[in-house]
Amino acid sequence: MQNRAWQSGLYLITPNWDDTEQLLAVTESALQAGVALLQYRHKTASPSLRLEQAQALQQLCRRYQSTFVINDSVDLALQLDADGVHVGGTDVSVAEARAALGEHKLVGASCYGDLGLAQQAYAQKASYVAFGGFYPSVVKKYPVTTPLDIVLVARDVIPLPIVVIGGMTVELARPLRERGADLVAAISSVYNSADPCDAAKQFVSLFK
Repeated sequence: MQNRAWQSGLYLITPNWDDTEQLLAVTESALQAGVALLQYRHKTASPSLRLEQAQALQQLCRRYQSTFVINDSVDLALQLDADGVHVGGTDVSVAEARAALGEHKLVGASCYGDLGLAQQAYAQKASYVAFGGFYPSVVKKYPVTTPLDIVLVARDVIPLPIVVIGGMTVELARPLRERGADLVAAISSVYNSADPCDAAKQFVSLFK
């Protein structure tokens, strides 16, 4: 990735919406506010729906000059020539994703509340590390045990952009941003908002 704009700002993650038209409309509204990175994540979609939605979202990201990554699927990222992939604890390893995608694509890694996982991801040539959940989420079920100060510690030992995720609102994200988080990941706070563009703008304002 030659474009470095993805390294700071709002990291928008899609919800499990089967309605492609609705998904695209809300995503475009948010992209208009300035989204650094968009991750396509739909855990229950059929392969054909995933391909349809991912292709359409990628076109939107190109129009708005936002970086586009795929959750979990290295194969889909390769098929679309997406900007990269994001892998979690039950997916392929960072090293495997990096080997498949090459050195110029993004490989992001979920590290939960584990600094050791983040250091391992860095050693395997991850592009960024993601910590969380920090707060309860309406989308994902996980133990809310990640301490805010992990961002401060990681900042000192891992020279990669740091993403924070889990129940993020603008107010809850602020103390993490103050500790050095580079990107704030959001799903519900934008996609379930009455005004997704304004919701996205408020997140973007944390980085002004």
